[in-house]
Amino acid sequence: MPLEILFSDFFQRALVGGILIGLTAPLIGIFLVLRRLSMIGDTIAHVTIAGVALGFLIEVYPLGAGLVFAVLASFAIEKLRKAYKSYAELSIAIIMSGGVALASLFFTLGMGYNTDVMSYLFGSIYTLDTTDLYVVGGVTVIVVLVISLFFKEFFVLSFEEDAASVSGLPVKLLNMLITILTALVVSTAIKIVGALLVSALLTIPVAISLLIARSFKTSVILSVVFAETAVVIGLMVAGIWNLAPGATIVLLLIAMLVITMIGKKGLPN
Repeated sequence: MPLEILFSDFFQRALVGGILIGLTAPLIGIFLVLRRLSMIGDTIAHVTIAGVALGFLIEVYPLGAGLVFAVLASFAIEKLRKAYKSYAELSIAIIMSGGVALASLFFTLGMGYNTDVMSYLFGSIYTLDTTDLYVVGGVTVIVVLVISLFFKEFFVLSFEEDAASVSGLPVKLLNMLITILTALVVSTAIKIVGALLVSALLTIPVAISLLIARSFKTSVILSVVFAETAVVIGLMVAGIWNLAPGATIVLLLIAMLVITMIGKKGLPN
């Protein structure tokens, strides 16, 4: 029976992991969107894949290696953003190029594990094990704690960085914190939705919430609600009909965005 899959151990682990990422991705994503750094998710995802590939090559925990690469990439992005203040997007392009190059190199060196690495490109949420859940859970705690502590500061930074600096906020530290949190979320999310789709989970729930929310706090809450709804329903649909989980979640988010846009257009101003 197709419904039996919903009660299996691997599906329950997938559901827990998906719910955790459904919380953290939009929480950090809203600050990225407001700062016009939506593409940073793709950049860090490509670098993470290089770390995963190296992990398979040297036989260490792949997700752990990917996480290390993601954090190092976050430091590099911030360093380049400071060097090219007027061309901040250059940092994203440069690091993405480096990530793709390293991934290609490691793919060439380890042809035998390419199939395993592909699961990180397209997502493999049903293969989450207990160690993966501990890592995702740890990242969730860190993200929620840091955002709770610096919520007001991140809010000011996202809307006016110069004003934040003039008001005495530690702008460099806050920028680094956001980038590192992004690295942590992306590196743990790639096994759930895949490196090619991870930025969708960071941005689409936020895009939906910004259409209907009337305050910043409301947009944060709604973005999490939309993400969690897509994750839970998407996983159930994918499990019952044997579809790709990551793709199903993302397509469901896009459908929610389209419906929201149509509904908003039909409402009186």
